[in-house]
Amino acid sequence: MENTPARPPSARLDSYVDRYAARTAGMTASEIRALFAVASRPEVVSLAGGMPNISGLPLDVVGGAIADLVATQGPVAMQYGSGQGVPELREQITDVMRLEGIEAHPDDVVVTVGSQQAVDLVTRVFCDPGDVVICEAPSYVGALGVFKSYQCDVVHAEMDADGLVPEALRQAIAAVKAAGKTIKFLYTIPNFHNPAGVTLAAERRIEILDICRTEGVLVLEDNPYGLLGFDREPMRALRADEAENVIYLGSFSKTFAPGFRVGWALAPHPVREKLVLAQESATLCPPQFSQMAVSAYLAKHDWQGQIKQFREMYRERRDAMVSSLADLMPAACQWNVPSGGFYVWLTLPPGIDAKGMLPRAVTARVAYVPGTAFYADGFGSSHMRLSFCYPTPERIREGVRRLAGVLEAEMELRATFGPVVPARQVNPQGYDGPSTDLS
Repeated sequence: MENTPARPPSARLDSYVDRYAARTAGMTASEIRALFAVASRPEVVSLAGGMPNISGLPLDVVGGAIADLVATQGPVAMQYGSGQGVPELREQITDVMRLEGIEAHPDDVVVTVGSQQAVDLVTRVFCDPGDVVICEAPSYVGALGVFKSYQCDVVHAEMDADGLVPEALRQAIAAVKAAGKTIKFLYTIPNFHNPAGVTLAAERRIEILDICRTEGVLVLEDNPYGLLGFDREPMRALRADEAENVIYLGSFSKTFAPGFRVGWALAPHPVREKLVLAQESATLCPPQFSQMAVSAYLAKHDWQGQIKQFREMYRERRDAMVSSLADLMPAACQWNVPSGGFYVWLTLPPGIDAKGMLPRAVTARVAYVPGTAFYADGFGSSHMRLSFCYPTPERIREGVRRLAGVLEAEMELRATFGPVVPARQVNPQGYDGPSTDLS
């Protein structure tokens, strides 16, 4: 057989493919990003993206604060700053965290470009290729993308209506250790989980902390929604009861505005030093102007009153979502009723594949995120995440009506041509089982 000549570099789809680092193999577009172009079209009701609804913000107050900032501190605000963040803002962040029982020193706060960057920096500091990160099943797609890009192995631990199941965490830790792998941390979203919408029960929080302390597993607590509960005051953070084994991540994207891209990490002192070095390597310093603008807003506006307004607005949208599902969805569907946050996690009738159905839903002008986006191992096909934070209640109901029509048509097709056997089974709680395949 003749040798086939190598394809000239100029003829390749990507002429740089042989030059990339091995870790780029894990860099893929998330299913949410792939949906964005379609879901942002005005004729499509998007129940997909988790965009905060900032229509209730007093833009005149925000604009006035920014104008005053430029007029009085412009040369400072528009200059390079500290790799750790503006001291005044770090002091104010400790006040925000105090609402969840956290007593912290501003010196242990590192300001980041949203909490997404904080996830990246923590992973960069702690993880080598092949290290294990334990995540809830399902888990936040943005974090899964970070772990994949650093060549981590993700092991899922089961959740139920009360959040992460302690026994499932024990089993996941035992399986990883039996395989001779190194666990670097547990990544958890305890409050109003993205995407599952559930909240970790108070009695489980201490047990989860005890398990991780005993097993030598660091906890990465990601809490962007913690102040957005509908029916009660904020729950006590994991970090409030464990200062040395928990890194806490927060964000102003959900409680103020995402466009400023200001988040933070609260870490034990030695870890904080590493995070600052990683921050300086990545960005030199987080944007000084954004930090000072957020600081001015916190100083001059009733931000706690504003959060209360957000809570009431999102509660109204949650109610619209849940009532519409109850009125319009086929009886075989199941969903949770979140007590805060942005999301409902919906379980489809047996044999229906959320990802396979998505093109037909988009044709019907409604968008959602298939459950497979929130697993690292191919699970989730029988679930979808529905976001109620951005559309009006009227648009939510219309979106659910369109989605119900697509689902009913899909069920009729399955009845006509026979059931499709799911690739994976679903556990009784409605969540796909954890993966402990470490091969």
